[in-house]
This record gives sequence, C-alpha cells and structure tokens, in this order.
Amino acid sequence: SAPPPLLSKVDYSPPAWASHLLPPTHGRILLGRLETPVVPWKCGALADLGVTWSIKRDDTSGLELSGNKVRKLEFLMAEALAGGHDCVVTIGGIQSNHCRATAAAAALLGVDAHLILRCPAKDVDGDLGLCGNLLLDRLLGATLHTCTVGEYQRVGSPGLTAALAEQLRAQGKKPYVIPVGGSNALGTWGYIEAVRELEAQLAQRAAAGLPEVTHIVFACGSGGTAAGLALGAHLSGLKAKVHGVGVCDTPDIFYADIAAMAAELGACAKNDPDAARGWLSLAQGKNTGYAQSTPEELAFIRDLCFESGVLTDPVYSGKALYHFVEGAKAAPEEFRDAHILFWHTGGQFGMAEKEEQLLQLLPPGQCRRLVVQP
Repeated sequence: SAPPPLLSKVDYSPPAWASHLLPPTHGRILLGRLETPVVPWKCGALADLGVTWSIKRDDTSGLELSGNKVRKLEFLMAEALAGGHDCVVTIGGIQSNHCRATAAAAALLGVDAHLILRCPAKDVDGDLGLCGNLLLDRLLGATLHTCTVGEYQRVGSPGLTAALAEQLRAQGKKPYVIPVGGSNALGTWGYIEAVRELEAQLAQRAAAGLPEVTHIVFACGSGGTAAGLALGAHLSGLKAKVHGVGVCDTPDIFYADIAAMAAELGACAKNDPDAARGWLSLAQGKNTGYAQSTPEELAFIRDLCFESGVLTDPVYSGKALYHFVEGAKAAPEEFRDAHILFWHTGGQFGMAEKEEQLLQLLPPGQCRRLVVQP
C-alpha cells in the first residue's frame, strides 16, 4: 500500500530490539522525505590508507533542507500537537539549523514558532539581517528573541526557554518547549528509528555483494543524534564502529548527556557515562570554538565539494569530518582499508556566514566576463 502522505499523524512501533524502551506516546508527524539514501562517495580523504567511503544523505531529508533535525521533530511536534499547544519555543545560536527547522515544521503544522537566538552583544538590540538561516527563520514567520552569549552562559538554555514560555503563557498562549537541538529522550527516537532504516539498507547492500561498512562517522552538536545512533547501534548489534565528533562540548560532556537520555528511555539503570563509552567513540572537533572556522577546515570543505559534488557545512558536518580525518591519520592501522559511512546531517545554510573567509579560498578567475564579438 502507498505510504501515508507528509504531515500525517501515524502510530509508532519501535524496532524489536528497542521494544523495552519507553516508547513515544503520541507517535510521529511525518515531516521528512525518509528513508534517505546511502550512496558511494568520491571522498578523497584517507585515500593513502585505502579507505573507501559511502554517505548517508540526511541532508536530503526535506523540511526546507533541515537535515538531521527533521527526524527528531517528527516525534517532538507530534507531542506538541497532541497536547493542544499553539506555539513552540526553542533555542540555539544565531545560525541555528535546529531553530530554522523548527520554524519550518511549525509553519507547516499551523503553530507559531518562537526562536531564542544567541547573538554577539553588539547585535542583540538590532535587526539580525537575512544571512543564511536567518533568512529562512524570518520568511517562515518565526518570532526571533535575542540573547547575548553572556546571558546564555549565565541563565542556561533551559532557563531562557522557560522564561519565554512563561511570558507567552501570560499572553494566553500554550507553548511547547523544545530543548536546544531537539535533543532529549523523545527526540532520540528519531535516530533510533534511523538505525532501523540503515539496517535494512545495509542488508540490501550485503545482498548485492557490496562491501561491509566498518565505521560510521557523524557530527555531534547537542547529543540527541549521537544518543539515538549510539543506542540504536548497540541494541541492534550493528557491526560498524560508531564515531561522533563533537563541535562544541567535550567528549566527557557528551558521554554524560547520551547516558542521561538513554537512562530516561530505560536503556540503563542509571546515568552511566561509562556505558555510553562502550556504544560509541567521541572525539573533540571544537578547535577554535563553536561555529568558528579555520582556513584549514574551510579548505577541506571546499575540496570535498570540488571533488565529490557534496556540500558539507562549517559548523557541523564539514568541521566534524575534517577533525575525524585528522584523528584517523594519527591512528592509521585502525582505518587502513576501511569502508567508512559518513552520516551527513545537513546545515548548508551556515555557509553564508563564511562568505569573507571563503572568498580567500576559491580559485582566482572563477568569475569571468563573457566577451562576445559585435
């Protein structure tokens, strides 16, 4: 039979290997074009080690190029609608992919979106402009609420979203709060389900005689994608080793966050970061800072796009892959002749903010005047 159309509310049955976990009570709202493909990738990184690459194209998941965010939002927005909420509140950086994806989901489902965006102090009282994700936030009708980096650090994202939600309740609204990145136990189901999707795809590859995937690599920003992939891979018995590269916090913080989400789902008896360490390997990819790009990172992203036609982003996917590759070069025997699956989580609109840096890295003469004889 034909699959239900987008925006349908559907019941959700967990994979058999996850049936003991706390299930999503309100099912899913179908927001994404899923499943996303797994295809060969002409990535030249680590060629000297004999590495071959495939790519899981979650950047093509739909919802206005919302990447990995759409998988979490399917479960979160289902709960919001089931609770009769008329608006959603969430938070992120000034170029937050998650905030933009939430604005898109809210617009499609007929609820208001209120986005708290962390800004430099010099910008917090003015108009934020239309660069990158901000253009889509505003075209999608979201209301933007600014805060400084200092306020974010002092109050914390839960405190800021709670404060805005209280203000909206005082106006007669019924807000639903979505945490930074959509990363909580409920959002984790998006990537538990994604592992089931990948299982079927890998089985098809094996039946076709294609090489076995030995490593899976992805960017880790708020922990929800990491929690779902790590827990799903562990419970399903996926053979590939899972590698996350953090682009903001330390690996220790992410192990603790993953364990907390897993414990809330009932996957372990307590918040046990040591258990999470057994499910995946996390590396540090923050480098000079969250959303800060070095020329080396941007040159890597440029080269990936030139050679393979796939655009990664400077905050998550491209930055994370650059630092994974640098780490792999330091441990060549672990990755020699490996088949690595890169899970592309999207985020391309963030490239717009890097215009000045990128102009220094593109080839001269790329733009030429066409001369036509009279």
